[in-house]
This record gives sequence, C-alpha cells and structure tokens, in this order.
Amino acid sequence: MGSPSATSTASRTAHRRWPRALGWVGASLGVVALGTFVASQVSPWPSALLIRYAFDKGGTETNEKLAALVPSDVVSTTDVPYRADDPDARLDVHRPASAVGPLPTVVWTHGGGWVSGSKEQVANYAKIVASHGYTVVAIDYSVAPGATYPTPLVELNDALAHVTAHAEELGVDPGRIVLAGDSAGSQISAQVAAAVTSPDYAEALGIAPSIGPDQLAAVVLHCGAYDMALVDTSAGGAESWFLETVLWSYSGTKAFADDPRFAPASVTHHVTEGFPPAFLTGGNADPLTPQGKALSARLGAVGVEVEALFQPDGEEPGLGHEYQFDLSTAAGQVALDRSLEFLAKHTTG
Repeated sequence: MGSPSATSTASRTAHRRWPRALGWVGASLGVVALGTFVASQVSPWPSALLIRYAFDKGGTETNEKLAALVPSDVVSTTDVPYRADDPDARLDVHRPASAVGPLPTVVWTHGGGWVSGSKEQVANYAKIVASHGYTVVAIDYSVAPGATYPTPLVELNDALAHVTAHAEELGVDPGRIVLAGDSAGSQISAQVAAAVTSPDYAEALGIAPSIGPDQLAAVVLHCGAYDMALVDTSAGGAESWFLETVLWSYSGTKAFADDPRFAPASVTHHVTEGFPPAFLTGGNADPLTPQGKALSARLGAVGVEVEALFQPDGEEPGLGHEYQFDLSTAAGQVALDRSLEFLAKHTTG
C-alpha cells in the first residue's frame, strides 16, 4: 500500500477526473441525442424503429397470454409463400383438426401502426377464432418505412389470389371469405374490401381485385384508422410524435396530410352501398375510436349492414387500443363473442 499522503493525492486526482469524465459522457450523450433528433427530422426510420421495438414486444406478450386459451384441436400450416421472390409474403393457415372439406375463411391482417407486427403475434387469437369452425388465414406483409403505401394492399390482394387458387388444399371456401384485421390491419382490410366492391375505387388504387364481391361475405374491423383527415398532431407530445412517425413512414412523405396519392387511404370517404356487412369495435380510451364511429356512420348512411361495439364515453374502466385481445377481461370476451356471432350470421349456408 502507498503512504497516506500518496493515497490522499491519488484520491484528490481521481475526484478531479470524475467531473471531467462525467462531462465527457454527458457531452457524448448530448451528441447522440442531437444526432437522433436531427435524423428523425429528415427520416422516419429512427422513430419508426423505436415504435417497432415497443409494438413487437407488446404484440409478442399479448399473444403469449392467449396461449392457454387455444383449444388443442386446432392445426396450423405455417409460412406458406403467397408471392414468388418476396420474403415478406408468407401466411399461416389455422383450422380445426376435425374439419372435413372447405370452411368459411377469415383472412386476418395484423396491426402494428404499419411499421411493425407479424402473423405470429396474432396466431393464438386466430387459432381461437378457427376453433369455432373457420379456416383462419393470417398474413404477413411488408411494413414501413421499408415498404410504403399501397404495398400492403397489393400484398393482401395477392394473398387472396393465392388462398382462392389453392382453396382445396388449404381448406378454404372461396365463396365465403371474410376480411378481418386489427388496428392498421383493419385499415388495410377495409381498403381492400372497398376495392373489391367499388370498381372506381379499385381503379384509383391501381388494384385489380383478385376476388369478386360475391365471394366477400363480410368484414371484421377491430380498432382501426379509417380517415387520415381526423388525425390531429397539433397538440404535440408523445401521441403526435407517434402519429406523425407512422403516417410519414407509411405514406412515404412527411407531408402526408396534403399528398393526393395518400388521400384514398381515408377509406371512410370511398365506401359504397356494395361494401360487405361490417362489424366494428373500439375502446372508449382509444384515440382511433372516433374514426371507427365515423366509418360506422358512413356505412350506415349508404345502406350497408353494420354491427358496432363501442363502449360509452366515460364508462370505467376505459378500454384502450386493441382491448379485444385481452380475453381475461369481460370486455375482451364480449368483443370476441360478438365477432363470432357476426361471423356465424354472415357465413352460414
């Protein structure tokens, strides 16, 4: 050991170095933070990757919580390619093991703010639905910012082409197809349903529908966004940051609100009387629920059969975004039961 005086001198020297070192660390973190902020102003990627990480973590946890509720008699065929040379274009097929022949088919498009999510994150919910007598096809699609609008619409349309072309081997009834989804997946599903039932809208999107209106039995739309004009980012804060990031990522432009190419994404303004019967739900604490209510009202106004499940404003506990996946709650179970009743009503026969 050194002498007391040497130890004291070393201690004083170390104490002088600590503020200097902390200053370097603080300066480095400041540079990183500044660089991240600057990057987020010229590209949606930094913020989108943060959102993707959080959403994928939450989606995986939600799926795991449903595992114990999946009946044992559901069989799955996974990672079926539905587009050549496209690694994102994969689908899973879930159906009862005892099923013989084709079943009414629910094609489920996952959510994730258009920047995240996967078919695996909705797998257990899809299996639960399948156990009630359906073939449930859960699709993957290319997410933003790597792929921008309208890529997921084209991919869903191609997935429909694949499942109908291979209906016999997949157990699909091509005459009883239901488009379904959650969050961003609801928006994608609603757009494709509108394209299937409106030639003018399909032409505006540049899509040739792969199924006919007579094949589309219904839509089931959970917690979706359907009118970009209702998106308000003026308040600032985390919610505005999120909305600006995902819409910039998906549209491909920071000026998404004024981009005429992105305007058809507001599907509420493009539905017609040919749109299939629709089931919509959303929680009273979900900022997207006003868009669901607006779509529900618009569909009713043009004569489409609508069943809506929206919790009354102010009812406690408030139900947030994607509440329907939490089947440990009464509200989540009601949403599932109502969805299944709607499916049975429109796919029987």
